[in-house]
Amino acid sequence: MGSADVSCVVLRALLASPEIEVAGVVTQPDRPCGRQRSFQPCACKADAESHGLTIIAPEKINAPDVLAQLTSWAPQAIVVVAYGQFLGERILRLPPLGCLNVHLSLLPRHRGAAPVQRAIAAGDTVTGVTIMLMDKGMDSGAILMQAQETIASDDTAGTLYDRLAPLGAALLLRCLPLWQAGAIAPRVQDPAGVTYAPKLNKQEGLLDWKLPASELALRVRAFNPWPACYTWLPPERGAARVGERLKVLRAAAETAPADGAAPGTVADVAGPGPAVATGAGRLRLLQVQREGGRVVDGRAFLCGCPLSVGSRLGGAAT
Repeated sequence: MGSADVSCVVLRALLASPEIEVAGVVTQPDRPCGRQRSFQPCACKADAESHGLTIIAPEKINAPDVLAQLTSWAPQAIVVVAYGQFLGERILRLPPLGCLNVHLSLLPRHRGAAPVQRAIAAGDTVTGVTIMLMDKGMDSGAILMQAQETIASDDTAGTLYDRLAPLGAALLLRCLPLWQAGAIAPRVQDPAGVTYAPKLNKQEGLLDWKLPASELALRVRAFNPWPACYTWLPPERGAARVGERLKVLRAAAETAPADGAAPGTVADVAGPGPAVATGAGRLRLLQVQREGGRVVDGRAFLCGCPLSVGSRLGGAAT
């Protein structure tokens, strides 16, 4: 069961194993996507179709007809990776080996839908992957196996996903035969270590210049590639409207004082990109993208959009 890109990585690993048979794939229904709002399959469904697998995509996973389909497959285990629906008790009890979730954090830290992004935003230096025996709670089941992964100082959510997804697939392939053989003792999660990683939304990408530069720099990394951090350029001279959206894809926190400039004010344009005053320190914009434009470094951006010291970024769309 899965929907996202990480689900595809795990699915391919299962298909490549000579000891595992994938009886079927459960994924999400096609959703409207893009400006044309045309219906498109999720990543996992498209990948499963390319392998000729049996697929169901129910709106409600716990419906009686879905349970009947799952029962007909007679699964020994159900592997769940970024699926997006809660499984009811009947499904959880269906396979003899249970429902195993591949979760991209070191549980109990960062339970929820966005563990990779929230780990970076929190300033964590270590994360990992957990194989968990699912229960009715949200990522609250017993831990079967874990593997750690260091978060590099320049990691984005995208680069970290690229390492965690294959790590999770490899860990699952190690775990399954040991779990089947009774060689793993499930470990209950420590409630004292529980934190949550709620689902992201686009509005979280808007940079709040009143926050410290160090926190904003973490958000820029955490929300790359999605939803991507952004700010609003100053309106053109004489224009009443708010300026265009500017995506910030790479940035660095600087401890240099902003000399009393209000948060969101451009404090320096002499470096590798504009430095913007924040609630504490300055944020240097090193890689950006204007609406409809290409990704450029901060210096090239200043050549094409000459901001001056004292210009004010931020605001809200109107």
